[in-house]
Amino acid sequence: MGFQTLQHPLSDLIKWTTSGHVQLPDFQRGYVWDDERVRQLLVTIAVGHPLGVVLMLETGGSEIHFQAKAIEGTVPPEGTAPGLLLLDGQQRLTSLTQALTGGGVVATSDAGNRKYFIRVDEALKDPENIGDAIVSLPGSGKKLTNFNKDVEMDVSTRALQIERSHFPVSSLMSSDLASWIVEWGQFHNDLDGVGKLINLLTPLQGYTIPAIELDKHTSMAAVTTVFEKVNQGGVKLTVFELLTAKFAGDRAYFSKHDEAFRLREDWDETYDVLDDYDVLLKFENDDFLQAVTLAATCAGPKATTAKKEDVLKLTLDDYLIWAPQIRDALVWAAAFLDGEHIHASDDLPYPKQLVPLAVIRVLLGQQAEAYGVHARLRRWFWSGILGELYGSASETRFARDVDQVPAWALDTSGAVVPRTVDDAYFNESRLHTLRTRNSAAYKGVYALLMAQGAKDWIYNQSFDKAHYFKLKVDIHHVFPKAWCVKNGVKWEMQESIVNKTPLAKTTNIKLSGNAPSVYRRTIRKEIKAGDDVIDANLSPHQVDPALLWSDDFEGFFADRRERLCRLVEAALGKPVTRDIAAAQGADRAE
Repeated sequence: MGFQTLQHPLSDLIKWTTSGHVQLPDFQRGYVWDDERVRQLLVTIAVGHPLGVVLMLETGGSEIHFQAKAIEGTVPPEGTAPGLLLLDGQQRLTSLTQALTGGGVVATSDAGNRKYFIRVDEALKDPENIGDAIVSLPGSGKKLTNFNKDVEMDVSTRALQIERSHFPVSSLMSSDLASWIVEWGQFHNDLDGVGKLINLLTPLQGYTIPAIELDKHTSMAAVTTVFEKVNQGGVKLTVFELLTAKFAGDRAYFSKHDEAFRLREDWDETYDVLDDYDVLLKFENDDFLQAVTLAATCAGPKATTAKKEDVLKLTLDDYLIWAPQIRDALVWAAAFLDGEHIHASDDLPYPKQLVPLAVIRVLLGQQAEAYGVHARLRRWFWSGILGELYGSASETRFARDVDQVPAWALDTSGAVVPRTVDDAYFNESRLHTLRTRNSAAYKGVYALLMAQGAKDWIYNQSFDKAHYFKLKVDIHHVFPKAWCVKNGVKWEMQESIVNKTPLAKTTNIKLSGNAPSVYRRTIRKEIKAGDDVIDANLSPHQVDPALLWSDDFEGFFADRRERLCRLVEAALGKPVTRDIAAAQGADRAE
């Protein structure tokens, strides 16, 4: 690998980006800088401070065949082939190209189209702090107030810019600079100011940026290493982007297909499949790559792994073998989750648990559908959730589960109980502290309740996928919050999962803040059926009708807590530790 370090005038770099001599590898992310970051970049140039090195790769080599795309905001002549590809510095050069050329409008990530100006009077008054005089305005050049009814500042035309002493940064690198300064001086009758402004702005045209240029003989391995290390723009490259670069340079694939492999396009096809399943919507491209890596390493001679450094070692050949299988397994996983009454991505306790689940399905194949195998898969799945084991150090657990679960699920002789199943435990007192969706176990108990055949108390519909979305089901208080506050129920018990159950949105509204004995009449009126039907609907919710309708909160709470413990025990396949009575006894002893 050869390289050279050069100092390029900013004006040359701008010419190269607009002409297409400098372009981007097409796998690079889009432009993402915000308004203030762009303004600060312009301040850096104005005060003459260095803005960091850019990294470029000479094109025309025999090993690397990246597809190219123009810098955002530029339109090079059709068919223009780049001489250099920008590997690091995209955000900076895109910002400068848009701010210093054409209309000077920058498409920022947070404030939309913006245009930048130097307030001349302020800059001349205090040249040492010229950065304070650089301002951002809407791309139209008009700053509006009062709900866009009043114009606070209008520098939308050259005449208004001169009149109001707002120099457009877009003129800084253009041949228009001198004429703008002269017209400004004539308008304000300030010839002395003309000289000062020339002295202030002209040197900025000579601003230079250091660039490391890798020659065309640079290897793909070296470029991948560069992508891992550089981060001058402050926007961390993801594993997906790093592998995108690596796969795009695969020589064998290029030789066979006469084009580079585009990982982003392949992921788009995958996401089109996942997009049909609401529960999979939070599954990300890095997750997908972890799953592919787990499958590939599990089938290989080395240790099963999902660590970042090992995902980056994934070969395109392995990706092409395992990616389609992982894609199909994710569709299966959506059906598996549907069977567990987890229908929406927001209800998925641990989205990352989809990674090992998909890989385990690939390894098991159709055997995953066998009754006994499926039952053990369910036990592993719920062990991770109710044991709250996927909250940290998940990469290690991914690999361990992929190694251990398939043989155990198949009841293979000598197979060990998976560590996740063995580690899982649940204490009765945990039910008191499960209060919000921030807890995986909270979402887990919610799903387990729906899976018991629970129905809505008014609509009498089960919570299958179709009705779940149609009824806008969520988890709501059994004893309403207002009633609990009025009757002095402890907040811990009021907000506990023990006092919550899945119900339709409108059902919850109709029950209002009334006592159960009162909203029972509402239910009776709405469903136009007898109390036997109403009471039958309570059983799958793990609610004792007699305790609920008598407004006996303490009795209800203790009874339902025990019922939920049994529900958790069935899912885990092991006892729940009953620790409430012991704690209460200790309190009384004190």
